[in-house]
Amino acid sequence: MLIHKILNNNVIITVDEHNRELIVMGKGLGFKKKPGDFISKDNVDKVYQLTNEKISLQFQELLEDLPMEYLEISDEIIEYAKKEINENLNETIYISLTDHLHTAIERVKKNVEVKNVLLWDIKRFFPDEFKVGMMAIDKVKEKYDVELSEDEAGFIALHIVNAQQDSEGSSNTYEITKIMQEIMNIIKYYFKISFDESSVYFYRFTTHLKFFAYRLTSKSQYLEETDSELLDVVRIKYKNAYSCISKIGTYLNDNYDYEISNDEKLYLTIHIARLVQKNS
Repeated sequence: MLIHKILNNNVIITVDEHNRELIVMGKGLGFKKKPGDFISKDNVDKVYQLTNEKISLQFQELLEDLPMEYLEISDEIIEYAKKEINENLNETIYISLTDHLHTAIERVKKNVEVKNVLLWDIKRFFPDEFKVGMMAIDKVKEKYDVELSEDEAGFIALHIVNAQQDSEGSSNTYEITKIMQEIMNIIKYYFKISFDESSVYFYRFTTHLKFFAYRLTSKSQYLEETDSELLDVVRIKYKNAYSCISKIGTYLNDNYDYEISNDEKLYLTIHIARLVQKNS
């Protein structure tokens, strides 16, 4: 492959046989090289093909400033996250996570600590993503001998949550987590119960609640409404849960100008009914 641009000694830009731009990484790939020079595929460690031109340019700018080792550890974490949560991740994760790791490590070296006020909620609502964050903490310790805190594991988890959304730049994980907490508090005080957060029912509910909060923050709803007769059956069968949903609906309407659809009422009612039943 031919070098089109050299970002640093270890990262170059080239194109494939379809003239698509590739970001290629390998130790010493750009050392004493110039555009137009040939490099062997045998010396390539990693190839990135980012489909979004804007993200690709931002990624290149980041790689010009950071040592390759930060991208290497970020890439390990991202690949682990894809397997652990079984979700596609937005390309922006390569920028946000790599930059965050560099910043977090530099902060620790300067004895600067940043508290994560959402840490407790992140552990509750995004356990899989938090597991990825803890794996990242271990990797940083192993590679740099730097101890990152659980707060940083929480921040990393939020980057993973953000990257699960389809639309780039539209995510607001802080707002999503806040909405989830508010809804959980309404349920908790309405039924006067504490949740068994280790139960599968709590996990299922928070997973559903996460995607509900996604839709709320993006002002998007299901286009197809649930049959009103089916909703009536659920309303009668799960009277208390449906009444709780009405309170949640009023709260969201007053505070977020969001109207819960019949489809959302149906699924939230069923989830809440099961959750309360298993905690009573």
